[in-house]
Amino acid sequence: MDTTLRVGIVGAGGIAPPHIEGWLALGAEIGILRRTGADDLAARYGIRVVDDLGDLIDASDVIDIVSPTATHVSVAREAFVRGRHVVCEKPLAVTAAEAQEMADAAVAAGVRLFPAHVVRYFEGYRRLYEQREAVGTMAELTFRRTVAAPASAWFYSQDAGGGLIRDLMIHDLDQALWLAGPVVEVSATQDPPAVDDTVQPPVSAHVTLWHANGAVSHVRGDWAGSEVPFHSEVQIVGDRGTLSVDTSELAGEGSPASAPGNDPYRAQLADFVEAIRTGAPARVTPEDGVAAVAVVDAAYASLASGHPVVLAQL
Repeated sequence: MDTTLRVGIVGAGGIAPPHIEGWLALGAEIGILRRTGADDLAARYGIRVVDDLGDLIDASDVIDIVSPTATHVSVAREAFVRGRHVVCEKPLAVTAAEAQEMADAAVAAGVRLFPAHVVRYFEGYRRLYEQREAVGTMAELTFRRTVAAPASAWFYSQDAGGGLIRDLMIHDLDQALWLAGPVVEVSATQDPPAVDDTVQPPVSAHVTLWHANGAVSHVRGDWAGSEVPFHSEVQIVGDRGTLSVDTSELAGEGSPASAPGNDPYRAQLADFVEAIRTGAPARVTPEDGVAAVAVVDAAYASLASGHPVVLAQL
């Protein structure tokens, strides 16, 4: 009996290659929906192109959504209706309500939804999480993430699912939730602000999170010029000490493509496959994905009002 996992990729942008490479390393058979760039990826990786979404879903065991954020809900809905598991790039959806809709639909269909918050699978960040109790009672967490601004126009439209906070900073907002737990209040600033819904790089944003346990997280993100290298760091301060991670000090973790044998994308997908096989939770759950988008919602509400926003607990 053939037990090869069949994966359907929806999306052919910059995040597609690490997903494809991760699936191939796990021995999966891959099809990709025909979109701009799909033929090039098919030639590069030796995968097949499928013209129709329904046909791709029917021919797959897992659908991996790496398309623009505003498309996530509709693609996932089609996959769930056909009884297929879904891996979905962060953020799950444009709003927390839509993200919750996805999570509920997966449960109703009896299948799994895996938010692809890949930073949880970077070794340095995983070790930080495992060692977090060494700092004692957490007081302050500081996150910084800088990348070259993306090329595709949709990233710069906040209403269309883009935006610096939603697309880039959600990595560290998720880390703050993972490390310090639920958030009760959110405040955000952005310089320069969006004009007519459009973000103009270079742009920086700062989000402050007040956690239910009393800790405070300061999260900064930057979309910079094309010459600026990727960099991220985090520091946790508690009453018994300090822990930190700086990607510039981690071999293989200083860019989205890690060193061979230490690939966070492969580790993430392997965790999802094992969760499907065993029925156990993955390192990141649908609830985690929804919670991260809820913090993003609150951050944008704070930008709009100029005041901190109390986060409704889901």
